Amino acid sequence: MNRSKNTGFADRLSAAAEAKKAQLERAAQARSEAESPEAVERRKEREAVKVARDARIAERRAAKLAAEARQAAALAAAQAAEAAAHEAALKAEQEIRDAEFAEQTAREAALEAEQQAARDARYAARKAKKRKGR
Repeated sequence: MNRSKNTGFADRLSAAAEAKKAQLERAAQARSEAESPEAVERRKEREAVKVARDARIAERRAAKLAAEARQAAALAAAQAAEAAAHEAALKAEQEIRDAEFAEQTAREAALEAEQQAARDARYAARKAKKRKGR
């Protein structure tokens, strides 16, 4: 880069042409290296590695989804069993309440009958007393 500031137009043109020629040579060399059998083989190897990696990733995802599905099925079964047990417990409680209600109703009916019998006995006693006093 130690150029003189007094370069002529022709010198600048030739320098630009040489730079362009060197750039084209580098591009041609890079293109030939990219098309070489070794480079093609490396690209094929990289593509094979990429395909294998993608296959492993897909396999892991499938295994993860299957495990999640099994876990969801187990959870659903547990929830269904819990719901059935809860329903059975509610039904048993309802039956107990029904039995207690029937028992309470029977006690109340027996008490009412007993009270009615006591009233009837008192009434009969009053009637008997009146008849006796006549």
